[in-house]
Amino acid sequence: MFDYPPVLSKGQQMITCDLLKKSANISYIILMPGVLYRKEREVLEFLVQFQNQYGYSPTLQEISKATNHRSNATVHAIIAKLVEKGYVQKVDGNSRVLKVIDPKISLALAGGTQPSIQLPLMGFIAAGRPLEPHPDPEATFPISASMISGKKTAYVLQVKGTSLIEDGILDGDYVVIEKEHEIVNGDIVVAIVDDNLATLKKFYREDGKVVLKPANSAMQPIYPTSLTIQGKVVGLVRKFV
Repeated sequence: MFDYPPVLSKGQQMITCDLLKKSANISYIILMPGVLYRKEREVLEFLVQFQNQYGYSPTLQEISKATNHRSNATVHAIIAKLVEKGYVQKVDGNSRVLKVIDPKISLALAGGTQPSIQLPLMGFIAAGRPLEPHPDPEATFPISASMISGKKTAYVLQVKGTSLIEDGILDGDYVVIEKEHEIVNGDIVVAIVDDNLATLKKFYREDGKVVLKPANSAMQPIYPTSLTIQGKVVGLVRKFV
């Protein structure tokens, strides 16, 4: 069982990933045959985007900061794994320079293979609060066109909180939502529950009752008495600032 394989990216300062439904679960687009775990993917994507923007490799400290690692040693170990797996190689005579071996990988991670479109940036979603509208009602957000079906209403929300952190959705990420009424177990949904409160959770039906589960072991599931599904997550965008 793999954990968060590589995904498509769009733009030099953002990460995008398409979430595809596989049976009742969420899976991710795989661009390469080897297994690339979440932390390795994040480092590789930042490496590619940094090199495209500046023309040279980032330092360990720069990678650590961008990918939320406290230790440079951890990043060094991740890079060693990327070298071992054949994704990157060190350039002879300069230990700082890392080269992505397959140019197709670099192109895909830099967003060079997918057209982009603009979706409405509707606002912010935080667990247990009403949806917070964006201050600019005309605000839009660029995404890869491949992330949505094009047949349903779609929009973007920015995540506040860590209720889905164990599924790789972090505080500050942007989620792409498509309006969808056919929801199955494991779908990540925007739900309006009791007292008009909004939440971003994983949908399950157990013993005839709906359960909204976090992907955070420190949080408890929600058993709503009223429920309106506003849509489901079909994509994720992360910006490295």
